Amino acid sequence: MPTGPESTGVAAIDGGTAELPVSEGAARAPIPEATVEPPAPEDTAGSARPETMAGPPMPPDGDGDAARKAEADEETEALTPPAAADAAPDISAPARPDSPKASPEPAPSPDAVLVRRTMAEIAPIADKVTSYFYALLFTRHPDLRALFPAAMDTQRDRLLTALLTAAEHIDQADVLVDYLRNLGRGHRKYGTQAEHYPAVGECLIGSLSRYASAVWDDDTEAAWVRTYTTISQVMIDAAAEDELRAPAWWYAEVVSHDLRTSDIAVITVRPDQPYPFVAGQYTSLETPWWPRIWRHYSFASAPRSDGLLSFHVKAVPAGWVSNALVHHARPGDVLRLGPPSGSMTVDHSTDSGLLCLGGGTGIAPIKALVEDVAEHGRRRPVEVFYGARTNHDLYDIDTMLRLQRTHPWLAVRPVVDTRAQLPDAVREYGPWNEYDAYLSGPPGMIRSGVDALREVGIPAGRIRHDSVEELVSAGG
Repeated sequence: MPTGPESTGVAAIDGGTAELPVSEGAARAPIPEATVEPPAPEDTAGSARPETMAGPPMPPDGDGDAARKAEADEETEALTPPAAADAAPDISAPARPDSPKASPEPAPSPDAVLVRRTMAEIAPIADKVTSYFYALLFTRHPDLRALFPAAMDTQRDRLLTALLTAAEHIDQADVLVDYLRNLGRGHRKYGTQAEHYPAVGECLIGSLSRYASAVWDDDTEAAWVRTYTTISQVMIDAAAEDELRAPAWWYAEVVSHDLRTSDIAVITVRPDQPYPFVAGQYTSLETPWWPRIWRHYSFASAPRSDGLLSFHVKAVPAGWVSNALVHHARPGDVLRLGPPSGSMTVDHSTDSGLLCLGGGTGIAPIKALVEDVAEHGRRRPVEVFYGARTNHDLYDIDTMLRLQRTHPWLAVRPVVDTRAQLPDAVREYGPWNEYDAYLSGPPGMIRSGVDALREVGIPAGRIRHDSVEELVSAGG
């Protein structure tokens, strides 16, 4: 299943309990004990890259190989969570250096020790484990194949990423529960049902037991069964709760298609029913040209009275969804939208200033945040640094300058640099210690931007950004 983009903020991680809490009285989803596995059919799964170990690894949110990933690192088109990730905080972030006294990390639980030992064993052969997993899944449960896109060549390393996440943070329930609940809600759009989870768990255990045989024993299998059962139950409960208040997806008709450059379009759609979201969030989007392939895009405006939604899309070389949206979509076409996600939103309970760094199409959610501040009517300073490699790439500068003329508390600073050194420009201004920071753009810009902002005195807990992992894998 796809991982969600999405948490905003470089947050400290505190130790949690060994097992994640699940709802009282909720139906349980135990997984059958693994049996001796037959050899996997050759290339049954292709080079799949699943998103999470909890449930069927659904269609990828990125559709390129290494070359397309590199392109995604140059120009972002999909904005997702973390430090605002599909809802979860950046669980890979280290403890905040600004914490008064960081508590020593508690010793790992026995289950965590066994899970991590397994991961260390399979790390050198992760591709084989992943291919075997899909071979088992599609051979034993062929009905699940319909939940996946026709081409499976981009999912491979998502499973490994999800497994590592669970292995490294299995004891940190406070972080994982929010993360998994977002995944459970988001996976409804793929058609995932509670009864699918045991099948995935069975094949996961089968794959691990085969390729980690040197360290596999009854205790290790029991640890993985407990871990997977807990993880999947959190997702099942979240999906069931979400089903009571929201559809699995929304249909949305394209009402305008504004080609700003040869490869960037601003697309506006009208959902078939009310679509609640908050400025700074993102959604997943599917086109009729590539069924079951979803990509993440940030909303380019605050919620509007007419209910319309806008997205900035850059066509990535060999990107299926992005090229379809930029070069083929026209008014009247109908897309599908997943639920809104992400926590890169404005805290309106404070008067802190906003320092916003937007690179490339990363300016889209920054524009939404500016509109959100304006609608709340509070005169708090907002500084926007809009980065691009050339003047031509400042495709939305007229909109941003128009907002600046309307709102005296807003300053927009274009930064054109072929080296894309946006963080360097930020160091020339300030001080920023009284500001909350928001970053949106290519992964490289976010990484260097976070470092620069910490250097100038902004606490890590006040830095919010899109999930670097999601951006790297969303280049399509």
